[in-house]
Amino acid sequence: MSAMYFQQFYLSCLSHASYLIGSDGVGAVVDPQRDVGIYIEDALKNGFQIRHVIETHLHADFISGHRELAALTGAQVYLGARAGARFTHVPVRDGDQVRFGNCVLDFLETPGHTVESISILVTDRERSAGPFAVLTGDTLFIGDVGRPDLSGDYTPQQLAALLYDSLHDKLLRLPDHVEVYPAHGSGSLCGRQMSAERCSTIGKQRTANFALQAKSKEDFVRLLTSELPERPGYFALDAEINRSGPTPLADLPVPAGLAAREVAARQQAGAMVLDTRPSGQFGGAHIPGAIHIALSGQFASWAGRLIGLSHKIVLVAEDRDAMIEARVRLARVGMEEVDGYLEDGMTAWFRERLPVDTVPQITVQDLDRELTAGTDHIQLIDVRQPAEFEQGHIPHAMLKPLPKLTSMLDGLNQAGPVAVHCKSGYRSSIASSLLQRAGIGHVMNVIGGFDAWQACGYGDNPS
Repeated sequence: MSAMYFQQFYLSCLSHASYLIGSDGVGAVVDPQRDVGIYIEDALKNGFQIRHVIETHLHADFISGHRELAALTGAQVYLGARAGARFTHVPVRDGDQVRFGNCVLDFLETPGHTVESISILVTDRERSAGPFAVLTGDTLFIGDVGRPDLSGDYTPQQLAALLYDSLHDKLLRLPDHVEVYPAHGSGSLCGRQMSAERCSTIGKQRTANFALQAKSKEDFVRLLTSELPERPGYFALDAEINRSGPTPLADLPVPAGLAAREVAARQQAGAMVLDTRPSGQFGGAHIPGAIHIALSGQFASWAGRLIGLSHKIVLVAEDRDAMIEARVRLARVGMEEVDGYLEDGMTAWFRERLPVDTVPQITVQDLDRELTAGTDHIQLIDVRQPAEFEQGHIPHAMLKPLPKLTSMLDGLNQAGPVAVHCKSGYRSSIASSLLQRAGIGHVMNVIGGFDAWQACGYGDNPS
């Protein structure tokens, strides 16, 4: 038999990790992303046939490729027995096992993040008799644990108590050398303090993971359920889509190219114009009323949070390749109502002499001069999260976190100039477009955000 193959795939835009394990010509994929071609290609290159597709739980932050991958390869899908999945699958419980070649996969029921959550012990029999790794899904992250507020049937306190038992009665009883491979990393909305590291060990997490330092179950429950971050509205919908089995990505239609006046007509009829170009291009000229979310960064996650899954969308992109990339990323979070795209981009819009809006891009030096001239001259909005603001912020800035921005506009002088900043400029450009849609007349985006402010040596106020 050949050596066991173990490969992590990391999708940065969703902070999502998935895995391909192979031995003796057979492969298993754990927590696949929606566009599954990468697994089939890698398995073919390494001489495996994918026979097993395993979900650690019903994911809420993205649409999984489990059902499409199974259909393309003939594999079986495995899910925790409490998932209630409405498609053909193998329900697994503690002690269930999958074996192929030198590989042994042992299932542990580890409820807490969700009731059906499982973890998977991975043993390479050529290496040792015991597991060398555990795939923890969203139960145990590097530096954090899964959020316990994604169930409609259990309270966060009930789930947190289950999670404590899963961690302390099962995962933390593993030897210190066992490697930990979670389903998400830093930037995911499924936890609060996840590390940027892609893997760790049980021993390191035992001592370094903040959530594992709680002295009792009561302390753990209190820690996890106090100040829970807002749960994005699309999470519950994504979980239900994954429970039913999503439409294969290949079956979704390619968006049609639309003439500029047709885009204007569809926008008038209620479609959302989503501009995916870089912030400088959007700021220079864009369709009035468009929402800007640049294709770089966590594009799909922000689109899901701010737009939701039900709106019809018309895309504006740099070119057709960027449009296709945007459409795939949107589909990864369940946004399938892409009604078309502006063919020939803003060039077509200019050609028709249709109206445009702009968002001036100002430097932190410009901002400092404006603030020095008098704080009543400009309104400064910080759209970062409260924890970021508390660590330091620009004097006189008003905290209005991006997810709640449009509900926090009371008190703003809608006619006066508004400057918007975040950490680096990505979120503030999104916010600028939302403020324009809300009727704020003079909006400016601060290039480089708080990072640039600090790099230039300007003072900041810690809370």
